[in-house]
Amino acid sequence: MSLHLFDKFFRRFFPVPSFLAIPSFGLDISDESLKFIELINVKNGLRVGRHGERSIPSGIIESGKIKNPKKMEEMLLQLKAEVGIKSVRVSLPEEQVYLFKLRLEKLGLVSIRESIELSLEEHVPLQASEAIFDYELLGQDKQSLELQVAVIPKNVIENYLSIFKNSQIRVQSFELEAQAIARAVVKNGDLETYMIVDFGERRTGIFILSKGVVMFTSTLDVGGVMLNEVIAKNFKISLEEAEKMKKKYGLLRNTENKEIFSILLNSVSILRDEVVKHFLYWHTHKGAEGESNPPIKKIILCGGDSNLIGLSDYLSISMKTEVEMANVWVNIADTERRIPEIVFKQALSFAASLGLALRNYDANYSN
Repeated sequence: MSLHLFDKFFRRFFPVPSFLAIPSFGLDISDESLKFIELINVKNGLRVGRHGERSIPSGIIESGKIKNPKKMEEMLLQLKAEVGIKSVRVSLPEEQVYLFKLRLEKLGLVSIRESIELSLEEHVPLQASEAIFDYELLGQDKQSLELQVAVIPKNVIENYLSIFKNSQIRVQSFELEAQAIARAVVKNGDLETYMIVDFGERRTGIFILSKGVVMFTSTLDVGGVMLNEVIAKNFKISLEEAEKMKKKYGLLRNTENKEIFSILLNSVSILRDEVVKHFLYWHTHKGAEGESNPPIKKIILCGGDSNLIGLSDYLSISMKTEVEMANVWVNIADTERRIPEIVFKQALSFAASLGLALRNYDANYSN
């Protein structure tokens, strides 16, 4: 079970003809970059096709909102010309999406969607006319239904649709970035509860997945670039040299890198404190009926800067819980039999785009 964000909306208004064999491209858009990857179904399973990353200049996208659509369209047109992308599945920015649980009484319930619409303004700062929403059934009993609802401002969706339309690239679906990442890093069919920490260049996404559904998301303005800036400032070196030092030493504590360890620790502890806060809240917060959340089995690290030396050990020891690096190939390839086309460290930054591309091969999804 998974929250295929806004699929119902897209399948209703933009159905995909069953006879079309559309390449499975995932496109992950952030404020700083767009990452794309293609998965191809071959005789022995899935393999990676065209893939890459493009930097997005500052000011084009801010906190997930498109500020300069013309420039973004130019980037997409160039990508289409260079790579040949015609159809994509696209991730939605966490900053623009609202998630909440909703319990509906069955008595007198005529339409789930109409009932959600009537309740929207109690949970999000949007009027129903300004929002697009989707939902997933979490559970039910004789009296009621429990739903997980995802909401995004209609103008955000319309702006994204507009730039793709003007770029002549077809959008197959939009999906919450956290759900796409979860599809890539959690084994298909695994219904345990996990915290996923996506440690990127400029921000970190913290997600909680339970029974295949994203239950919580948060974004923190801490990333690898911030670590580089701190190192550069303290050692009075360039950002390029700081990046090399960060990769070489990381959070290993020894005589040679004692000073850089202390500098990085101050910054990484901000991330640790935020992870701890959400970890504790999840385990102590009770639901509307007084029920406890299922315990988090482990923390999964992904994102381009998640392979900072010593980061997983630091989080594991300080939080006294299991922390592991994500395996983005868990639902794609048997790495013992075949070496994927992207090296492990680089692949960690493609988790969202891989998860999006996997949608065409998700047994739980059909157009």
